Amino acid sequence: MKRHMRPFGKSFLSALLVLAIAWFSTATAQQAADTIAPEFGAIRQSSNLVRANSEMIVAAHPEAAKAGFAILEKGGNAIDAMIATQLILGLVEPQSSGLGGGAFLVYHDAKSGKATTFDGRETAPLAAKPDLFVGPDGEALKFMDAVIGGRSVGTPGTVALLEHAHKKFGKLIWADLFAPAIALAENGFAVSKRMNESIAGSAESLFNNQITRNYFFSEEGLPIFEGTLLKNQPYADTLKAIATDGAKAFYSGAIAEDIVKTVQGAEGNPGLLAIVDLANYKVIERDPVCFEYRVYKVCGMGPPSSGALTLGQIFGMLEDHDLAGLGPADPESWRLIGEASRLAFADRGKYMADSDFVKMPKGLLNKTYLSERAKQFEKAASGGKAMPTEAVQPGNPPTDHALFFANDTSLELPSTSHFVIADGQGNIVSMTTTIENGFGSRLMVRGFLLNNELTDFSFTPDFGGVPIENRV
Repeated sequence: MKRHMRPFGKSFLSALLVLAIAWFSTATAQQAADTIAPEFGAIRQSSNLVRANSEMIVAAHPEAAKAGFAILEKGGNAIDAMIATQLILGLVEPQSSGLGGGAFLVYHDAKSGKATTFDGRETAPLAAKPDLFVGPDGEALKFMDAVIGGRSVGTPGTVALLEHAHKKFGKLIWADLFAPAIALAENGFAVSKRMNESIAGSAESLFNNQITRNYFFSEEGLPIFEGTLLKNQPYADTLKAIATDGAKAFYSGAIAEDIVKTVQGAEGNPGLLAIVDLANYKVIERDPVCFEYRVYKVCGMGPPSSGALTLGQIFGMLEDHDLAGLGPADPESWRLIGEASRLAFADRGKYMADSDFVKMPKGLLNKTYLSERAKQFEKAASGGKAMPTEAVQPGNPPTDHALFFANDTSLELPSTSHFVIADGQGNIVSMTTTIENGFGSRLMVRGFLLNNELTDFSFTPDFGGVPIENRV
């Protein structure tokens, strides 16, 4: 049986941005506007928000935003711009996403009025078993011991996702969408402060590998300085191959062989990824998870992501509370949001996993269930204190089958990237893209880093003999 790698932490953002992008990405949007406003045409600013008359892109790096917007100006749509944006992010923000990783895409098609989600996350190798991260002593490996090297690498899905989405919804010629990233890789880009600081934060693990040492460090052995002009010809060559021959250039032939050789030959921690895993990779289109919150309908990525389900639980528990009346400055607003989030994440850890292989309870968004869950933090409010930690436990959602699973033990660390694109026709892309931990497995091949996505699974397959849903 093929064991799919469907980590479920990252696309919480995909659903969240449907309602909250103007709230928590204000600073990013403002900075982007300050940097490249002249190229964005009719942009008008109000307070700290940036508004566009017809089309807009919000991304983590100005070069990525510029490339995506240039595609829109050439007549491309949101899907076309998504491809150009992702290819640039893989170059200028390699610690967060790239060709060697995977992504969840939520797409609203203006013509049909429908939302579609594309599951382009990494999959576990066919040879992987639930005890992949259990050492010879029977104990779970330490996190970084599992991350660094080939053991943590899942089958990359990003390239397949780009091609799949383009074939279905793209407008411009595929190869033309690669031109901005190829040019930037060959001519060089200025290393950002964030990239410099990220390299410094992972200096030891990056320096120990010759390929990453040569790319990310100066001749003196220091993390490349902010402002350094950095070129990446191997990345440009990889993009040229994919631009010419499509995703098959990545999942077969010389590139695929180099990926497998790098993973299986990783010194001290080889992995299981094989040619057959790359050849078998498929993007899966899934129905979005949607829920209603007052006058809004919110849709996001469903299982194997926990994004929309977790957000739906939070909103469901807050439904009967007048957050608007309290206002954002009232500590009680944040206490309510915090308590609802704690309970939602307790359910997330126990019940949410890859629905292709694990049967999940159907009642996670049941209104009666969520209303009962909310009573837990309403009672705590009478004492003026937050719920004690021991009270934050998974609930018992309505289900049609027995639930015998232990709580998840996987470790989550900040990384990943997210961007949103709206084109002039009303199409919208919301994409969460990642190589998991910063710099992934620290293995670099043909100009891009390989993911460590398998460490999104629980390192131990069970707890006290009770299986954990999010096991390999």
